[in-house]
Amino acid sequence: MLIDSHCHLDFPELSERLDECLAHMAEQGVGRALCVAVNLEDFPRVLALARRDPRLRASVGVHPEYRDVQEPDVETLVGLADDSLIVAIGETGLDYYRSPAAELDWQRERFRVHIRAAREVAKPLIVHTRSSAADTVRILAEEGAQAVGGVMHCFTEDWATAQAAIELGFCISFSGIVTFRNAAALREVARQVPDDALLVETDSPYLAPVPYRGRTNEPAYVRHVAECLAEVRGTSLEHITAVTTANFERLFGS
Repeated sequence: MLIDSHCHLDFPELSERLDECLAHMAEQGVGRALCVAVNLEDFPRVLALARRDPRLRASVGVHPEYRDVQEPDVETLVGLADDSLIVAIGETGLDYYRSPAAELDWQRERFRVHIRAAREVAKPLIVHTRSSAADTVRILAEEGAQAVGGVMHCFTEDWATAQAAIELGFCISFSGIVTFRNAAALREVARQVPDDALLVETDSPYLAPVPYRGRTNEPAYVRHVAECLAEVRGTSLEHITAVTTANFERLFGS
């Protein structure tokens, strides 16, 4: 049984055909999925998905790029995470892609808030990093994120960044990007990640893997990510399925 460790089933591209997406999961041997929150305003929809279907779990957090949304504080995140269906804090992290780092103190403070909440509730972090790897790893270490661990989701950084995250107790999750023709460097990173730090995801509805690139992504397509990793790592799909499922269950306890 494969597990999609990061998807957004509450987004309209997927929520409007939820039953179809869940059926496709079953057809492709994808037994569970983690629905990841990106803001507090829409968090009730994410939690409702987890309450609707036993195959789904949820997280609570505010995406690092979102400006005009309710700003989280530790108390709010801790309160919302007080539910057995909420297995992680995030999506959080840093994203400097569209703005210079000098203008993004608010992102760094928001990231610290999430880490502090995660430590208080003893639940792992779901971390987004883009054009910000050094600061992301530094803040994780400064805030003691190794106490809870987590996942570097949709990983696209270099091996040095992966190593630093693994040393802090984080898993490295690969999305459909690893299947793209121009992602040879990322596939080399994927080859080196230890079995016990490996996860797979879709980040659907975005980043559909080959052969569906350019279409709406969905959790069932995580099988193609796993198949790519099996090829890159010289192993079987069954082995990738076994280790990524074990890692998910160890990390998220579900």
